Amino acid sequence: MSDADQVHPDSPKNPQITGMMRRAQRPRLVGEVLVSDGHITEEDLSKALAEQKSAGRMLGEVLVDQGTISGGTLVQSLAKCLGVPGVQLRHGLIDPSLLPLIGTEEAERLCAIPLFRVHDTLTVAMSEPQSLPAIDRLRELTGKEIKPVLALEENILEFIHKYAEGDVDVDAFLTSLAESDVEVIEREQVDEGPTTDLDHMVEGSPIVNLVNVALLTAVKDKASDIHIEPSKNGSRIRYRIDGTLRDLMKPPPGMHAAIVSRVKIIGKMDIAEKRMPQEGRVRIVAEGREIDLRVSSIPTLLGEKLVIRILDKANLRVRMEDLGFRPEALEAFQRTLRLSHGMVLVTGPTGSGKTTTLYSALDLLRSPELNIVTVEDPVEYQLDLINQIQVHDAIGLNFARTLRSILRQDPDIIMIGEIRDQETAHVAVQAALTGHGVLATLHTNDAPGAVARLCDMNVEAYLLSSALNGVVAQRLARTICPACSMKYFPSEQVLQDAGVPQMTGKAFRKGAGCTSCHDTGFQGRMGIYEFMEVTPELRRLIYRNAPTHQLRGLLHQQGQLSLREEGVRLAIEQHTCLEEVIRVTQVDDNEGDEANAPNAKGVAA
Repeated sequence: MSDADQVHPDSPKNPQITGMMRRAQRPRLVGEVLVSDGHITEEDLSKALAEQKSAGRMLGEVLVDQGTISGGTLVQSLAKCLGVPGVQLRHGLIDPSLLPLIGTEEAERLCAIPLFRVHDTLTVAMSEPQSLPAIDRLRELTGKEIKPVLALEENILEFIHKYAEGDVDVDAFLTSLAESDVEVIEREQVDEGPTTDLDHMVEGSPIVNLVNVALLTAVKDKASDIHIEPSKNGSRIRYRIDGTLRDLMKPPPGMHAAIVSRVKIIGKMDIAEKRMPQEGRVRIVAEGREIDLRVSSIPTLLGEKLVIRILDKANLRVRMEDLGFRPEALEAFQRTLRLSHGMVLVTGPTGSGKTTTLYSALDLLRSPELNIVTVEDPVEYQLDLINQIQVHDAIGLNFARTLRSILRQDPDIIMIGEIRDQETAHVAVQAALTGHGVLATLHTNDAPGAVARLCDMNVEAYLLSSALNGVVAQRLARTICPACSMKYFPSEQVLQDAGVPQMTGKAFRKGAGCTSCHDTGFQGRMGIYEFMEVTPELRRLIYRNAPTHQLRGLLHQQGQLSLREEGVRLAIEQHTCLEEVIRVTQVDDNEGDEANAPNAKGVAA
């Protein structure tokens, strides 16, 4: 029987795989492919075969050691023989978070490393992609369908060791990239990371892969923003998780301009313009779902800085019950929203979750019987049964002008993304007074402060007292990581700052820090909400243009909790810790101890 006719005893019935295995057993086939493709000559092949026979080594190994071909050429030729894709491993092609699915020991034994996952299919680089026992073992370990691709054994083992224990030295990988390898490929759409074909990813430049890694890592870790910042030493890439920034990678000097250009290209921005701020947007596919990216660039002293906002619909919680309102506050908020006309405001700093709260309100109100129109900048998420308008300042389509046009569209409910100026504030109040429901956001520290803010925009107090129905002030506090939660006793100073000095000696909880939470002690966030329902008594104070501290005093008398007190309640219920509450909330120094005392005791109770 000839070599070509030899069949391995474990050969499967699948004719395609059987053929692959048969072809793989022909010792001259790789050499024939190399000759036919013009990589080596017949003379080179004869010399290598002679050395192979005398030394008992693999033909490909001999050719590489002789310097006749490169390792990449050998991989592609072997892959051609086996009928599977071939790849030369490099940073950007491998998702480090997938290695624990197999484990370092098993990965070394099988000589296999996971590359990326698309839905339920895991693409794995293997030194023997035709080995059915190895594929079955990988399927058993991961619970996924396995798509094998070929890589050299030493290449696989090199990256297994680098990614072992999940300790990835990104700097080391990036510094191995030669400057000549850096190129920006002009494409209309972003390369979609692991959802693209393997061959497509292999052909990408290191910069393309680096940007892909940054985007995919951010999506996997549920980051809200990616910051690409220039520095004296090159560049720094950070991402914001649970409201705080974390280092992702530090590319070496010389790469910042190329990274910026790559991101600006996929965001359809002008790469030649580096002196003026720009904005762009792009939609990518990651983890099997579509994700919108908003890109913003701004010039700095050291170069352009980019911020990429990640809008992942999977992270959008539109059910109001899921936001974290106290039952009494939730009931009052919903009751206020259902009023046929009037204004409801949502206040807080940037990144406090105001948009999510507004969308949850729209989700509660939307109905085929109502005409709901929004004006936003930008439209972050699309909702059914709602007409959403994107403002465009460059052509004069601002909030105020759009609002006037909306009022001629027979709306029932109007949502304003943000009240930024006097004109928008006046139009919004007039809309609320003429029989429309108005939802809007405003930047203030707390709920009573919204009244003073609108008065500063020259909204007359008597109009505001009639138009305003309620105000929500909110913050997002990080929640304790369940994997490393532990008891602790806050210091007297922390208890004093939190307004509960009487709770000395009481055990609270916090996170100790573990791999699940990146040693932060926190995982995820929840809302802290202060709701100010405009009662007749409060309406009279607003009408008289009473100062903010008087409004706060009345709210305390009515038993409504401030933001700080709501946060302390969450800490007592062991959702977060007191230090986090103090970090994200503040107490107005003008309130005085007398105003705070009743509710501080009420929270402790």
